[in-house]
Amino acid sequence: MTRVLDLLKQIEADPAHTTHLVEHFLERFGSPVVQEGTATFFLRGPYESVALVHWVFGLESRIPFSRLPGTDVWSLSVELPEHARVEYKFEVILNGHRHWIKDPNNPHLAFDPFGANSVCRMTGYEDPSWVEPDEDARRGTLDGFTVNSTVFGDQRDVRIWVPHEYKAHKEYRLLVVHDGDDYLRFTGLQTILENLVHRHEMMPVVVALINGVSRNEEFGANPLHPRYIMEDLVPALEKRHRLSPDPRDRGLMGASFGGVASLWTAWNYPGAWGQLVLQSGSFVFTDIGHHGRSPLWDPVVAFVNEFRQDPGRTGARVFQSCGVFESLITYNRSLVPLLRDAGVDHKFVESRDGHNWIGWRDRLREGLTFAFPGHLWMTYD
Repeated sequence: MTRVLDLLKQIEADPAHTTHLVEHFLERFGSPVVQEGTATFFLRGPYESVALVHWVFGLESRIPFSRLPGTDVWSLSVELPEHARVEYKFEVILNGHRHWIKDPNNPHLAFDPFGANSVCRMTGYEDPSWVEPDEDARRGTLDGFTVNSTVFGDQRDVRIWVPHEYKAHKEYRLLVVHDGDDYLRFTGLQTILENLVHRHEMMPVVVALINGVSRNEEFGANPLHPRYIMEDLVPALEKRHRLSPDPRDRGLMGASFGGVASLWTAWNYPGAWGQLVLQSGSFVFTDIGHHGRSPLWDPVVAFVNEFRQDPGRTGARVFQSCGVFESLITYNRSLVPLLRDAGVDHKFVESRDGHNWIGWRDRLREGLTFAFPGHLWMTYD
């Protein structure tokens, strides 16, 4: 808070030049100003009110700013832990109209299917080096084809990524990724795969990237989805590529409802999938009473309640990750002792982040190397 306190002292000594002082301060330090476990946000404008809108479960979702007296400068200080990463927007009211805007003084943005958010990066958080393109890493090939689905009665586009070293006569491991297009677009999954394979931290794999047509309904413990994977998708992949038949060489990955779809598929076909990478899985359950969510969640809750009675049924190794700023953190944590007691080879990782694509991106190295460790990947427990 030292820098902010110094600014406030300068404003107190020279209130007539508050706007100039704040502008100079932001030019030098950017926004938000991060120091000693505190993030301080500033905004200038003739607004009736300003509030911080964020997605940190446990904090008031809309936190009001204060206006510096006699100015159009608004400020807010929020305590956040080190290594945290928070996506946010400003809610402003101007001429009686309410709007959400990105922080105009912050160049750091994160993107998702709904647009872009500003990003507060606390001390200790950095973008991982392995998410950036490596000029020495050989690029794989991203291609696509169409699956004629007898299960859903339609045609479905599938993208396939294969490593640079791919040879048609060689046998490869398989990873099926739910929400594949979003993983490609918002996490840079192709670059991450190329980097990890290049570094021999991950074994070369064939990656099938799939998307639901009615995504939430299909991924939310829909009995048709596992059948589509096993009866339509896998046979189509086996016609195109030589894939290892060993279940230990086959994995499913997904985030949120994609995590549910991955676990649900393995649950319906015990022993068919040896690796699960589950990111912020929507594993909502209830011990008593209603789950308090929409009917969309009914089959999910019914499944997770059943899964908790037999967590070792899938026969798969399980990597789980979840952000501590998510409402799903308690549900994900609750599965850890169940999996451990069932003797499942399991790893659970938390991060100081929320339910978003960059939070999932930042855990991909741990998840992918857990599922398909390369020759040079080592872990120390």
